[in-house]
Order: sequence, then C-alpha cells, then structure tokens
Amino acid sequence: MTEKINEDPSNGLPFDDTTDFEEVRRGFIATMPDGVIRDAGGRPVWDMAQYSFISPDAAAPETVHPSLWRQAQLNMNHGLFKVVDRVYQVRGYDLSNVSFIEGETGYIVIDPLISAETAKAALDLVYEKLGKKPIKAVIYTHSHVDHFGGVKGIVSEDDVKSGKIRIVAPVGFMDAAVSENVTAGNAMSRRATYMYGSLLPKGPLGQVDAGLGKTTSSGTVTLLAPTETITETGQEMIIDGVKIVFQNTPGAEAPAEMCFYFPQFRALCMAEITACTMHNILTLRGAQVRDARIWGYYIQQALDLFGETTDVVFTSHHWPRWGKERITNYLKKQRDLYTYIHDQTLRLINHGYTSIEIAEMLELPESLATEWFNRGYYGTLNHNVKAVYQKYIGWFDGNPANLHPLPPEEAGRKYVELAGGPAAMLDKARDAYKKGEYRWVAQLVSHLVFADPKNREARELEADALEQLGYQAENAVWRNFYLTGAMELRKGVVEAASPQSAGKDLVKSLTLDMIFDYLAVRLNGPKAAGKTIALKINFTDTKETYLLSLENSVLHHHAGERPEKPDAVISISRSALEGILLGQSTFVDKAASGELKIDGDVTKIGELFSLMDTFPFWFNIVTP
Repeated sequence: MTEKINEDPSNGLPFDDTTDFEEVRRGFIATMPDGVIRDAGGRPVWDMAQYSFISPDAAAPETVHPSLWRQAQLNMNHGLFKVVDRVYQVRGYDLSNVSFIEGETGYIVIDPLISAETAKAALDLVYEKLGKKPIKAVIYTHSHVDHFGGVKGIVSEDDVKSGKIRIVAPVGFMDAAVSENVTAGNAMSRRATYMYGSLLPKGPLGQVDAGLGKTTSSGTVTLLAPTETITETGQEMIIDGVKIVFQNTPGAEAPAEMCFYFPQFRALCMAEITACTMHNILTLRGAQVRDARIWGYYIQQALDLFGETTDVVFTSHHWPRWGKERITNYLKKQRDLYTYIHDQTLRLINHGYTSIEIAEMLELPESLATEWFNRGYYGTLNHNVKAVYQKYIGWFDGNPANLHPLPPEEAGRKYVELAGGPAAMLDKARDAYKKGEYRWVAQLVSHLVFADPKNREARELEADALEQLGYQAENAVWRNFYLTGAMELRKGVVEAASPQSAGKDLVKSLTLDMIFDYLAVRLNGPKAAGKTIALKINFTDTKETYLLSLENSVLHHHAGERPEKPDAVISISRSALEGILLGQSTFVDKAASGELKIDGDVTKIGELFSLMDTFPFWFNIVTP
C-alpha cells in the first residue's frame, strides 16, 4: 500500500518546476569540504556527510514520500551564499540560517544558529571568503533557540558589556526565550527527539529531513541578553551605516519576533514569519498555540510596508526569492495559507464540527496547495486545524462521552476485553494491516500495548504500522514521530546524549521570579500536604530578598521584606544558586565552602527540597 501511495502522490504538484533548485544554489560562494562541524573534543555537532544518500538527481526511494524527498534534496545545499551586494547567508550549517550584512566597517549578524560551534564555523567561512572584519551588531529575529543559541561562538560577553557590540531583539525576547526552555523544557526536549528524529539513523528507512532544515545541531547553546529592544513597527535604527526599518510581529510564529527591511539593499528579512513550507500553528514538540489570524495579518502588513520597494526576500530558514512578481506571489499565498486555515476552521467550528472532523474535512484550495512553499513539510493542514480549534475552543469537543475518558491503560484493557482478548485483537489488526489500514492498526494495537506493554507481538505490529505511516508522510516531522515511535516500540527507550533544555546561559538569564516559579512546578503537591515552611533568602550579590513559603501544598514567593517570621534565613549569592540549579553543586557543598549561610532551623531547608521532583528526561511516550 505504501509503495502504491508513494508512486503517484503528486496530486497536481508541479514536479517539473525546477525554479527552487536554481534559486537554492544562486549566489553560492563556498562551503566546508567534509560537511562536518566538531566541538572542542572532536565530537561531531553537525554532520551533513551522513545525508550523502540524498543526491540531487536521485529518484525518491519507496520509503520516502517524493514531495518530502524533493524538500530533503533542496535542504542539502550548504555553505556561504550571496543574496545581494553586502547581504550574505550561511545555510545548511544548522537547522536555521545565519545572515551577514556588510556595514561600513564590519558585519551585522542575523540569527547565530543553535550552537556556538556551528555559528563559529559559519563565521570562519565568512572571514575566509569575504574578509575578516569586526562584528558590530547581532540581531535576534525571535525567541526560538535556533536563532540565538550560537551567539557566543561569534561574539564575547565582554565585548557586548563594553558596548563594542550591539545586540538587538524584539520586545519580550528574554522572557520568551528563557521561559519556554525552562518551565516545560524537559517534556518539550524529550518530544523534540521524536520531532527532529535525532535518535533515528539517517537513511531512506530513517531520518531524511526536518522540513525546516536537515536537523538540529547538538553543540553548546548560549545566550547573551539584548542591549537594545525593538518595541514597535516602523522603528528605525542605523547600525554601522546601514539603515534598518523594523516590523514587530509578536504572537504569530513566536511570542517575540520581528521582521525588518534594508532600504539600501532593497532587501526584506521575513525572519520565520514566512518559509518554504507550511509552518506550525502548534508545534508537535509542544508550545503555546500560535495565532494564525495575526500571522496572515503580519505578512500583509509587510507587503504594505515594503512590498513595492523590495527586490529580494530572505528568511531565517531555506533560500531567498528574487523579483517583485515572485516575491508578491510568495507573500500573498503564505498570507492566505494561514488566513484560510484560520477562517475555514472557525467556519466549521460554528457548524458544530469537532477538531478531528474538521481536520479530515478541510482541504486547501488548489491555488494554495500546489505551491511548493505551502506544502506541509514542517506543519500540516491536519494538525494546524486542530491548533486553531484548540486556541478558540480548547481540548474538549463538547461530547460528554469525551469529558472524562478512561486513562490509556484502563481503556486499553477494556478495549482488549471487548475485542475478545489479545489474540483476537491481534488477528483483527493483522487483517487490517494487510488491507493497508495502517492508521487503524496503530490506533487499535496501541490499546493492547497500553494494556500489556510486554506483549511483543503487539509492539511489533504497531511498530510495523507506524513505520508504513512514516514512509507515506509528506511531512518530515510526522515521519520522524512515526519512525521514532516504531523504533522505541521495538527496542525500548534507548538513552542517548541528553540535550539540556536549561543550560548555563539560560539559567543565568532567568529572573529570580522565574527561578522560583520553576521550583513551584517541581514541588510534589501530594508529598507536601499538611506541611508549612517559610524561608527567607538574602542574595548577597544582588542585595535582593525573597520569602519562600509553603502552605496548602503550594510554594509561593514574595520579593522584599515580609511580616511573616521565617523558619530559617538563607544568605547566598545568585551565582551560587545558579550552580545548584544546574546540578554543579549542592546546598551542602555551598554551606561547606562558606558560600551559603543559614540562621534558624536548618532542617526546614532539607525538608523543602526533599519535596521537589527531579524530572526524568527519557520518559515513555508510546508505552505506559
């Protein structure tokens, strides 16, 4: 069935249009010879060589959707590219692009990738081919880690603090950048191993792409706080002789984001508001749902502000577009993509349909669906419809039968019993598999796996079904989810190098209120029942005072002096607390070194922190 589906998936798609293949190579200057970037210890943090099976003229394998294969071929192009005079990009050195603007005396850098190692490699290539000049400024387009994480690979904290280098970001950047990676960061990072297929082997049977780029780098994530903030659309700035006009676009693709225009170069940077794929209104790794309505509005606003005088559009992913006609078509149809999904989902909501029903009903009009840049390589129409539904209606579909459903393990046992037992359920599922009903097989057998996770036959059959669904998927993220699920059903959860959702620079950037909010999330409420604890914390370096109080199984924090009498007073530096949070030391260590002083009931501190959960990273997803 998969082979038959993948033989003729085009549905009118213009496979004979090779314009993207011409534009993705336009302006190519040079690249790294082996495609590998390593950290200081020699470990590869980025490796394009492992994708050597994706050649530019190879037909799609039977196990990869031809449309996704086309995107994977396009995303193989890597190196330094000239966009227009004085505007350059390094692409294919990470999931995102890093752009370099030549000012009068140095470079303006836009979006320094995920990792310090990949950002440094990109800068080294620029220095080698364009000449070594000082970096005058770094611009973060938005608050996702692939647009700031490599900053310390190209600039130093001292140079930023001294004012030698400016860092420009949209309003709300720091709150958005750090909170997403901390409060729910553990679960998001675990799900991201599914989303990007980081555990999968690279090849026609495994990971081939991430839709937005090849994959994510695995180097050192860093962060430097902005020195200047863009607060409104129309705000202008001159950096090293280059005029920039900004457009603030919060709440669409990211909580804090901005696009901007370079009048001297007639070049428009659309950040990640547009891309060469349908984007996510709700990313499958997990995040707050995005606003499809305002997303379309911002693209129209960019057209109104800059469309008449723009000769090239470049973005933080994929490749640019040149020429007014091509740019206008691109921006209008990306605008209408998100607006159509928003408006038509709401239309069907008001007809009484549920999210699952609407996702099965809705199709894009041909004028939108046949544009390659609107295909669902990263987001999909199916899960974006559900995201719009979630934003307006929430998780509940209105059917009281779904108001309080049984948890998966209990429901699984009852489904197995209803089917006549495990053997009967497997027989029915095998018959469905032979008919190519892979969605039903996965849904059916998942009940048996949750009822009895040791049932090897059930795990193998569900894995077989997920594998076929992965091979059929046009969407890179869906493929990665399906194939990672299949792998873990067969092999179990295999722990690999664990990515840090809250690294050193992110923890340093947290406000104290954010830190205490996170501690409140870690508090095990049932274990804390009936306990009351009050701790006063004096920060010796910042001269701030906080009261931590536990009551009613809730941990509260209050800044400043309070009338409540604490059980103990803790004196500690902010930096010492960061070391404890990062797992580099403990309260006992800090007390022994003299960095921590306690007056009062010492046992209350140990009691409070004994009530804190430590979150396991490698939790189960496809099994109980």
